[in-house]
Amino acid sequence: MIRRLDHIAIAVPDLARALRLYAEDLGLTLAGTEDVPTESTSTAFFPIEGTRIELVHPMGGQGPIAKYLDKRGGGLHHLCFETDDLDADVARLKEKGWTFLSESARPGAHGSRVIFAHPRSCEGVLIELSEHAKDHP
Repeated sequence: MIRRLDHIAIAVPDLARALRLYAEDLGLTLAGTEDVPTESTSTAFFPIEGTRIELVHPMGGQGPIAKYLDKRGGGLHHLCFETDDLDADVARLKEKGWTFLSESARPGAHGSRVIFAHPRSCEGVLIELSEHAKDHP
């Protein structure tokens, strides 16, 4: 079952600049950074009451975020919803006609399992579903 909005992801062409903007200009506290090799992505998380802002940047100029930035430039990339049973939610959504960008979940940040729904399934918005590792808060 979908539990909550986990994070809002923003694609950034310059991670160092974006980190300064969110930390210094907006005064948000950086919770940490993490590379996610399965997505060719470097991430940075800023917790904000009830959710997080995730900055996403292509690792080595490759992967889906690099393609997104080339096509659209920086900006809102996706919404991520936390689920307590990823496999059940994917099956339920497939029954409703949703399509996904991969056949199965992959490793995500913080030891999570993630899968992305195709934007056509949700009015043009890229949706990520994430099942957190049992030891993640």
